Amino acid sequence: MTTDEKKSKHIIDALTYGDWQPLLALIPEIEKTTEFGVCKGGGVDENGHLQAHYWHAADIVTQFTEVVYQMPIMINFNWMKWYDGKKMANDKNFDFDTTDLFTKCKLLTARIRNERFSNGALISDFKTGLILKILKSIEKEVVEKESIR
Repeated sequence: MTTDEKKSKHIIDALTYGDWQPLLALIPEIEKTTEFGVCKGGGVDENGHLQAHYWHAADIVTQFTEVVYQMPIMINFNWMKWYDGKKMANDKNFDFDTTDLFTKCKLLTARIRNERFSNGALISDFKTGLILKILKSIEKEVVEKESIR
């Protein structure tokens, strides 16, 4: 489910700690996973046709994508032209705690959408720890928000 960018901030800000649980519950599994996907294909098949390589995601990556799509945090926006998001995602030292939940959800949306155009990109985001960093930052903000309520 994707939500219009203008409506998304209000929807995301209204989510409770319980609403975030399906996503936050994945953190321990992501932390203990060592292989997020494998490269398959390539070479020549039995008919002599060249086969392209492709990435097959591990179950945790697929589960993560499904959970994000089920929550109202997939934002419909022009992620391909969101250069600030690209800068954040590519900066290994970026502190995601300096951004709000809305921006973190935009980052997750952009990374998931990118997979459609670049097979294996999301697997790479898991391998580098980018997705885990974003999720832990979301968890920290949601816990802080819950303690204020």
